[in-house]
Amino acid sequence: MNRGAPLLLLLQTAACMVMLPNSTGWQQMLDKYLDEDGDWWEAKQRGKRAITDSDAQLILDLHNKLRGQVYPPSSNMEYMTWDTELERTAEEWAETCLWEHGPAGLLPQIGQNLGVHWGRYRPPTSHVQAWYDEVKDYSFPYPQECNPHCPFRCSGPICTHYTQLVWATSSRIGCAINTCYNMNVWGQIWAKAVYLVCNYSPKGNWWGHVPYKHGTPCSACPPSYGGGCKDNLFSRPHWSNRFMHVVSCACTQRPFVFSCVSAQLVSCDTKLRDQCKGTTCNRYECPAGCLDATGKVVGTVYYEMQSSVCRAGLHAGVIDNDGGWMDVTRQGRKEFFIKSNKNGVQSSGKYQSANSFTVARVTVKAITCEATVAQQCPYQRPAKHCPRLYCPRSCLEENPHISRVIGTRIYSDKSSICRAAVHAGVIRNDAGGYIDVMPVDKRKHYIASYQNGIYSERYGMA
Repeated sequence: MNRGAPLLLLLQTAACMVMLPNSTGWQQMLDKYLDEDGDWWEAKQRGKRAITDSDAQLILDLHNKLRGQVYPPSSNMEYMTWDTELERTAEEWAETCLWEHGPAGLLPQIGQNLGVHWGRYRPPTSHVQAWYDEVKDYSFPYPQECNPHCPFRCSGPICTHYTQLVWATSSRIGCAINTCYNMNVWGQIWAKAVYLVCNYSPKGNWWGHVPYKHGTPCSACPPSYGGGCKDNLFSRPHWSNRFMHVVSCACTQRPFVFSCVSAQLVSCDTKLRDQCKGTTCNRYECPAGCLDATGKVVGTVYYEMQSSVCRAGLHAGVIDNDGGWMDVTRQGRKEFFIKSNKNGVQSSGKYQSANSFTVARVTVKAITCEATVAQQCPYQRPAKHCPRLYCPRSCLEENPHISRVIGTRIYSDKSSICRAAVHAGVIRNDAGGYIDVMPVDKRKHYIASYQNGIYSERYGMA
């Protein structure tokens, strides 16, 4: 296996669950995924999800429970949340009814666990527990054994379902369930199989790395998270055990004062020049394991545009090998680029004029429901990166005269950041979540509307 390649999640018979028939319980399971007319999956054309809220909540809760009880204990285990985009990709793959990992184009970006069974009813969490139970065959490598790469020791058929489930930095999950007729499972045709697909991000199972750091729970929580520790998981402020939809939002090119900007997920070898075609370079999310990738880095402090984005971040010390967020700023042309060896990454030099960029850490800041963009990140020229902001839950109940929302989709910088995000549907009121903001130049008019339980104000219109 190549050093830079992630571990393959091998499909083994031990990962499959074959159940004895029980028509009553089985029908209870299948009925949840029928449409109103009793037809399979036609309801999805009407917008029905491929997993119920209750099943999603149970899967999410069990993941967090199991992640919090690993042994040896983890010092950097993150609380996991639900991601609707990962759910969508899981649904697309579950619909193929192929008993293999996929699609191939997505696997470099995500982790994936699969489960399938037929016969009597079993809740989806039975697969999650089976994945975790592979721990009995897994031997955790201690730091002294990692020189420089950590050994992977599994005495059973497979352990990679377990290691993905407890991979500390895999903080988002989305799953889907599909009923597959005549599904081929290792050469056997199952007449009516229930297929579970769970996708994870950032992906885990990187070769040569441990799934988590051993130590006192939450002791390795980055200070920038500003959160607490509960059930041995470190988390952002104000998280709850409730089912959380993590909704991503697209960047808008229109002039605005407050909007949402989603971090772009890139691979270890993505070049800035490739990623920036047709878009504004801003904030990136890098996967774990980029130290072992092969993408070249040109320069020191100022990096040439053909450099790997994530490996430049490693070289600069902005992120570590566990991956993470970073901000990128274009800096125009530089006459030359200096080579150096920093943080395990060797950069090369170049004595020719070329466009450049710099990288910076993404700071994370918890804010109140009343906080505004004007207070947290006022507009400047040239534009600067704002902190990633974390909104508490229940901002809907705040006094609208104090926590105003001015505008629709495009908001005044005098608006409450968190209530505007609820109004726009970027975060849920009962969950809170992360907001990326980008202040820009003034706008003369703002439109009023009623959305998601909040009335916004208009401004500058007769």
